[in-house]
Amino acid sequence: MGKYVKKVVLTKPLMFEGESCGDYNTPNLLQRILSLFKTVRPGADLTHFQLPATFNIPKSQLQFYGESVYCFSKDLLSICNNCDNPLDRFTSVVAWSISTTRPLIFGSAPYNPILGETHHVSSGNLNVLLEQVSHHPPVTGLHATNEKENIEIIWCQQPVAKFYGIGTSVEAEVHGKRQLKLHKYKETYEMNSPNLLVRFIPVPGTEWVGNVRIKCQENGLEAELCFRGRSLLGRRGRAIKGRIYESLSMKTLYEIDGHWDRTVSVKDMQNGKRKVIFDAKEVLYGLKTPVVKDSQAVWASESAAVWTEVSQGILNEEWEKARDAKKAIEEEQRKLLSERESVGESWLPKHFNVTQSRERGWDCSPIQETVPPAPIVVPL
Repeated sequence: MGKYVKKVVLTKPLMFEGESCGDYNTPNLLQRILSLFKTVRPGADLTHFQLPATFNIPKSQLQFYGESVYCFSKDLLSICNNCDNPLDRFTSVVAWSISTTRPLIFGSAPYNPILGETHHVSSGNLNVLLEQVSHHPPVTGLHATNEKENIEIIWCQQPVAKFYGIGTSVEAEVHGKRQLKLHKYKETYEMNSPNLLVRFIPVPGTEWVGNVRIKCQENGLEAELCFRGRSLLGRRGRAIKGRIYESLSMKTLYEIDGHWDRTVSVKDMQNGKRKVIFDAKEVLYGLKTPVVKDSQAVWASESAAVWTEVSQGILNEEWEKARDAKKAIEEEQRKLLSERESVGESWLPKHFNVTQSRERGWDCSPIQETVPPAPIVVPL
């Protein structure tokens, strides 16, 4: 894999201070959305749909996925690993899972990653590597390791988006298994992702909705979470309700209640006491932008390198430059696909073994046991 020494553009993580991405502002939002309604049919599968550059925020979907793991102002992952009591540990994992639900900018979306695109970042002792293992359908593999604390994360993500109604909404189901492994306790926590809902009328906005299940077979505990969006009239939503319970007896140990953009609490069903397990202000505010520590070690496939010219055009509001740069990337990908098909060659991921079945869907298994330190780092 070649090196990349040209300029790399990295932008601020999405966070709650205005849910912004640096100085980026969505231009001519209503006009652009209305123009899309003329070209997209109700019920259409949006997997192959390419957004114009004016709809993109200056970062790839790989960066957005990665940020949910390596960008935080309070390290909930280490807290999970430092609880001696299994129930406390499980509750901390629930809080960490909620923290991976990040805000989005209405009317804009990250770039669709190209096949083989990677994103490699380190935050303290946590090293994170993502790879786009499939383009059609879009599937992303994520592997993160913290060797000091003996923590491992393995995700496989496949967003499947549908357009509903005449300008009503887009809902994306995020398929794929998420695993958090606490090797210190020989525990694996499996979970899924909520769905992303983009509503255009009557009140525009983006929400995480649907049901999330978290399970640890080793300690016999499970959690059910229900994410609820705003009402149709736009009243404040982003609520979470659920419970933590014993797998065998189904006995509820904690009731879960709160909002993922504010605080989430649990109520002990034995004594009625409540405690806050997640505070968005502690975890998702003041997030730091990653920086390039060693430009000579950045791979050519790195997201921030692949999309540099497009991102620079968007940030400078040079829309023609951004459009042309994005078009060049897409045309190069079509050319490479045509060349592979002409010789009957299949593309193979470099960092994941990928399997697919009708029953279990896509599965991404990392080739290497650990992720090495990255040339891009989050400042401490």
